[in-house]
Amino acid sequence: MKHEFYDVKTKSKVSADITECVTFGEGSRVRYAFKGVTADGRNLTAFVGKDVWEKAKKAKK
Repeated sequence: MKHEFYDVKTKSKVSADITECVTFGEGSRVRYAFKGVTADGRNLTAFVGKDVWEKAKKAKK
């Protein structure tokens, strides 16, 4: 599944495959994120809402 990430180095949005669906934080302060990789191997992270995260997690299974 693809997602739009912001590439800090090129200062532009890029479309990349989601490699992981991860969470940061604990308790009521949980943040949901996608991890991806650019064509040249740099890591990307995009923070998303819980509903988008759950939908993508189900699609990956």
